[in-house]
Amino acid sequence: MVVPTRDRSERVRVVLDALAGQTLARDRFEVVVVDDGSAAPLAPSGADKLLKHDSPRGPAAARNTGWRAARAPLVAFTDDDCRPEPGWLEAGLRTHRTSPGSIVQGRTRPEPADEPILDRPHSRSIRVDSLGPFFQTCNVFYPRELLERVGGFDERIPTPSSEDADLALRALASGAGAMFAEDALVNHEVVVRSLAEAVRFSTRWRTLPALVARHPEIRPAFTWHGWVWRETHARLLMALAGIALARVHRAFLVWCVPYVTFRRGWRPSALRRALAELPGLAAVDAAEVLVLAGASARERTLLL
Repeated sequence: MVVPTRDRSERVRVVLDALAGQTLARDRFEVVVVDDGSAAPLAPSGADKLLKHDSPRGPAAARNTGWRAARAPLVAFTDDDCRPEPGWLEAGLRTHRTSPGSIVQGRTRPEPADEPILDRPHSRSIRVDSLGPFFQTCNVFYPRELLERVGGFDERIPTPSSEDADLALRALASGAGAMFAEDALVNHEVVVRSLAEAVRFSTRWRTLPALVARHPEIRPAFTWHGWVWRETHARLLMALAGIALARVHRAFLVWCVPYVTFRRGWRPSALRRALAELPGLAAVDAAEVLVLAGASARERTLLL
C-alpha cells in the first residue's frame, strides 16, 4: 500500500500506527511511504520502504513513485491525513477477490471525534458513502496491472484535486469495473482553516475544468446540469445578479435569499449566525468561482 506525504511527520505516524493494527497479517502487505520533498527529514518507523523526492513533484508523481516500487498485485492508496480502521485492508482485499480486475473504493468518513467541528466556517473533510464518481485516493485499491495499463496518475496535474478522478475515469474507459467496499473504512482528518488559508486553498481547484474538458462524462456529478461545481456557487452568482439588478428594482434583492439561507436555514437564530458568517464564506465562494472561471477560459469549457 502507498502513502504519499509532505511536511506532515505527525500525521504519517497516525497512518502507520493504524496500519500496524490491521487485522490482515503484517506479512501479507507492505507499506510504501513516499516523501514528496519535505523540508525536514522524514524517518517514519513502520514503513517497509521510504522513498524520497528531492523536491516537491505533486501527489500524482508521489503515488506513481510508490506503486511502481511496490511488489503486490493489488495496490491500496490512502493519504497522510487519514486513519484506516483495523479491518480496512482485509475488507478491500475481500472485495477485490470478487472482481479481480476492478477498482475498489472504500468508505470514508470524517474523523468521528472531530466531526462536530465540521459545523464551523472553513472546515473541510471527506465523506464517501457510495461508489464514485471521484474515486478519492484517501481510500481506493487498484490492481497493479490496471495501473500499468493506463499509465498511472497524470503527473501534469500539480495539486491534490482531480488526479484521482482522472485516473479512475481513464481506467473505467479502458474497460475496468468498479466495486464499493462498505467495510473498508477510513477516517479522514477534519481541518478548520482561517479565512486567508481557505482563500489560498481555493487555488487547488483550478484543475477541475481540465478534468471536465478531458472527461465530459463526469459533468453529471456536478450541480446545475454539470456547469456549476458547488451549489453555493450557483446561489452566489444568483445573489450577485440580484444585487446588480436591484438598481432597476429593489425586489431583485430577494435573489440573495437562497444564498443567505442555504447553509443554516430559516430559523431566526440560524439566520443571525448565517449573516455573521456570510462575509467570510462569500469571500471563499467568490475566490473559488474566480479560480474556476480563469481555468474554464484556458480550457475552453465551463465549470464555475
